Amino acid sequence: MRKTIALGLVALLVSAASAAEVINVEFKFTPFVGDPQQADMVKTVAGMARVFINNVPYAEQEIGEDEVPVMFAEREVAPAVWLPTESCGPALRKGKNTFRIEFTPVDAQATYQAQLRWVSVMDETTEEGEGGQYSATNQGDEGMQEKKSKGEVVFEREFRADFAADLPWHHYPAVTSLTEADKQALAALLVQRIGAFQPDFSKLYALLEGNPDVDLAAVKEARCLDQGYEAGIRIAAPPVGGVDFVASGGPEVVMRAHEGDLFFPADIAAFERIEDEDTQMCIGMALSLVYPPRLAAVRSPSGAWEIVY
Repeated sequence: MRKTIALGLVALLVSAASAAEVINVEFKFTPFVGDPQQADMVKTVAGMARVFINNVPYAEQEIGEDEVPVMFAEREVAPAVWLPTESCGPALRKGKNTFRIEFTPVDAQATYQAQLRWVSVMDETTEEGEGGQYSATNQGDEGMQEKKSKGEVVFEREFRADFAADLPWHHYPAVTSLTEADKQALAALLVQRIGAFQPDFSKLYALLEGNPDVDLAAVKEARCLDQGYEAGIRIAAPPVGGVDFVASGGPEVVMRAHEGDLFFPADIAAFERIEDEDTQMCIGMALSLVYPPRLAAVRSPSGAWEIVY
């Protein structure tokens, strides 16, 4: 009878685990010096990390030289770069994806270790028991790769994102080359995007609509964009010659500046003329979402270009 109950419990736990679905895949990266097996703190290595999703430049993050903790029984080094891929939005494909991170240290001659960790987050908690001890977790498929490095280091890993949306443009033909006409059309999209920041801001509100990170009704009620415009805030972008158009091998072409961000304030002093902190926060949040450091565009089967993220 006891065996039957025990087997039934195991079957229940296995069934619960098999029914759980992945809702997020997280990647954590840290370049460091020190011994995480012996010390409770290690030092991160200064440099620049570049993240690519499906070969598309997704983000850049500068890493400083800091003391960071070594955590848990697994001796996990605290992440300098943390990417929950559920936040990647349309850059993610339903099914197979590729994550790549490239790190270039400030000191190209220094030796260091680099650690990449990954874990899948499930929509249900699973339990494990042994020797009267039970634990519960909503994580699985944990893994780690570590490299001893000098100069640039690169990690790449495939992962599945069945939780991602399957969008029509994901299936557009890959863009392998760009004509001058293509570049002019893409530059025109930048001009259109800049033009969204002007009264009555209906075009800018349309770009924010449906974004889960924005309370659009509150933004409209606060009229913070109006106040920012009245204070003299304007948005600028580099001329065509200052913009890189990066083909990824997929449908997306990434637009980014040679240096700095793709969009920037035409007059930074205009922000300083806004004294109310809530208004500053409202404006900053709205503009950061509409004018990110880079944009991705795709060419439809009809030949028209459109911004997708």
